[in-house]
Amino acid sequence: MQYLLYPASERGLKDLGWLQSQFSFSFSSYQNPVKKGFGLLHTFNDDTVKPGGGFGLHAHANMEIISVMLQGKMNHKDTMGYSEVVEKDWVQLMSAGTGLRHEEHNIGEEDVQFLQIWIEPKLQNIGPRYQKRYFPQEKRKNQLKTIVSNEEGTEHCWINQNARLQLGWFEQNREIPYVLNPQNKAVFVFVLEGVLSVSGQTLTRRDAIGIWDTDAFTLHTEQEAAFIVIEVPVNH
Repeated sequence: MQYLLYPASERGLKDLGWLQSQFSFSFSSYQNPVKKGFGLLHTFNDDTVKPGGGFGLHAHANMEIISVMLQGKMNHKDTMGYSEVVEKDWVQLMSAGTGLRHEEHNIGEEDVQFLQIWIEPKLQNIGPRYQKRYFPQEKRKNQLKTIVSNEEGTEHCWINQNARLQLGWFEQNREIPYVLNPQNKAVFVFVLEGVLSVSGQTLTRRDAIGIWDTDAFTLHTEQEAAFIVIEVPVNH
């Protein structure tokens, strides 16, 4: 097994007042030649948007863009005609394909906190698509809950890539075995809250680890822990 640690203290930072972003990989003004993504996981940003703040209308193409809502209330509008509101425990996915424009703003009274995740697509120039799904925390205790998958279904968002995203929320002192898909895969684990050890490496709040060149590994909750597991191809 090979791995690379992504300590919370080493992340890039962008502070615009209304927006504070922490970058695990090179993004915007933060450039790290060692951490330019992980496999086809292109972007992993830990964002906080102040009340009234937001992202104006802007364009994307040929990227799978996932938002995991951790706190607050944010709207979503796009050129496909969707006008939605997403809150805590909702996940939204935009398959940008041939191109779309969208905007999001904090429409609540508290900070919005969400993960912004970009994954490179499997097929280029497909029609753009939008989905959202609800994953209430109380229904995913002590389990890895699939929130995004390359398999279509009604229980999760569907992604145009051989990838899978899962949310975990486990009590203290739980062992969680993880078996990778057999072909060309790597796993990125990011701790939202608590303390988690992964193959002997201890991760605390907002730490992450990238793992590859193995068939399986074990996660252990040193304390009650919430985390996300992202499995992606190593390359095209």
